[in-house]
Amino acid sequence: MKFVAVSSCPTGIAHTYMAAEALEQAGKAAGHEVVVETQGSIGTEEIPLEVIQAADGVIFAADLEVKGKERFAGKPTINVGVKRAVHEPTKVLEEAIAAVESGVATPAAGPTPAAAAAPAAGPGGASALSKVRQQLMTGVSYMIPFVAAGGILIAVSFMLAQVAWGGAEGAVEVTAVDPVAVFSDFDFGSLQAWAVALNATGGLAFGFLVPVLSGYIAFAIADRPGIVPGFVGGAASVLVGAGFLGGLLTGFAAGYLALWISRWKVHKGVRGIMPVVVIPLLSSLAIGILMLVLIGRPIAALMEGLSTWLEGLSGGSIVFLGLLLGAMMGSDLGGPINKVAYTFAVTGLATQGLPSDAAQYKIMAAVMGAGMVAPLGMALASTVRKKLFTPIEQENGKASWLLGASFISEGAIPFAAADPWRVIVSSIVGSAATGGLIMAFGSTLVAPHGGIWVIPLIGNPFGFLGAVVIGSCVTAAVIIVLKTLRAKAASSAAAPAAATAA
Repeated sequence: MKFVAVSSCPTGIAHTYMAAEALEQAGKAAGHEVVVETQGSIGTEEIPLEVIQAADGVIFAADLEVKGKERFAGKPTINVGVKRAVHEPTKVLEEAIAAVESGVATPAAGPTPAAAAAPAAGPGGASALSKVRQQLMTGVSYMIPFVAAGGILIAVSFMLAQVAWGGAEGAVEVTAVDPVAVFSDFDFGSLQAWAVALNATGGLAFGFLVPVLSGYIAFAIADRPGIVPGFVGGAASVLVGAGFLGGLLTGFAAGYLALWISRWKVHKGVRGIMPVVVIPLLSSLAIGILMLVLIGRPIAALMEGLSTWLEGLSGGSIVFLGLLLGAMMGSDLGGPINKVAYTFAVTGLATQGLPSDAAQYKIMAAVMGAGMVAPLGMALASTVRKKLFTPIEQENGKASWLLGASFISEGAIPFAAADPWRVIVSSIVGSAATGGLIMAFGSTLVAPHGGIWVIPLIGNPFGFLGAVVIGSCVTAAVIIVLKTLRAKAASSAAAPAAATAA
């Protein structure tokens, strides 16, 4: 049989391409042809239309809304999460074969909103809850590059400012300078001028975070009709101080409102202006009133309370938060729980006017450090005790050094697929230790990604690296102990059987 597939994950990095490779290899092993379109962060090379038309079935291994889903309409389709395609590609392929053999095809769809074109949930289909998660993760995936660019620019500006102003107070001074005055007579030889320029540019990138989050959640629900009200709602959330929580609400509200209006039965003379006038006008008006007049201030008060709580954390409470976030990062290696912790940390970076030692920056450092531990721990264990690991796992361990150092938790997935509970337990223990230690050491991070490659942007880098090393050693020690116990148990069970046979 011939299959076409689409893979995508919230960040568009590791899982997207791991799922594609897993499906292609599973198809090859079973004698089928699988062509995968990766809708990742570096862009998409669409499957040619003639290949889609010649395919027997379609596999959506996606945690985000599939772009151009209407291209696959009329084909037997299964809709699974990207993680299933990574862990169980053979089972996913078997489900696709069953769908083809049963002859169940998705409804024909034209260029309609994404939510309207989606196949109904059924065996192997997406549930309502998973659809909501896909829509949320679509917004987050578009937001993360803005966080990365803005966060790194601001972090570099703080580094320059400390040199330019001759001390730690430079990180405060750079935010107090009027950037317009600096730009009107820019001194290309001044470190202070460059620090202000980088800080202002990073601040502009951060200014788009909530509108982008809201706009692309709405886009995931209603396609292009959702973009305008989504962005307007996100901007309104920023205006009233409702922040990310407000942006989340306006994203969903704008998306479903735009989708509802787009389904109105109108006269054919009005139909042509619906997408360019009627839908954006009515939906933007409604969402603006909703946020500015009705719910904006209560949400803003809630956000202020959350910020106050985070700023008040100290001692044991902030260490406990680090332990919890670290355990979440190590629990499913890039899955939903991991992404919840990461999103919590990333959204905290956009809070304006924070001191350099703010709890939000400590949280980001703890989350990134904890996310590095699982692949590094597996790499260490497979190097120190090779006999406990298969030759394939030993090869995966060599790659995991770089993946872990680059903050790609998915580097541990091949180990978890082969021995789930031992690897996950080891990962949780080591990652939690790292998260708690980073909080205790007071390390901070303004950049949302990068691993060891952003060490110059980390406050107390030696504490951060020490915590990562300790957590990785803990993970390696736990997995070695658990695998050794399993090997001894297997050997004890085999001894009586051999004696009986003799």
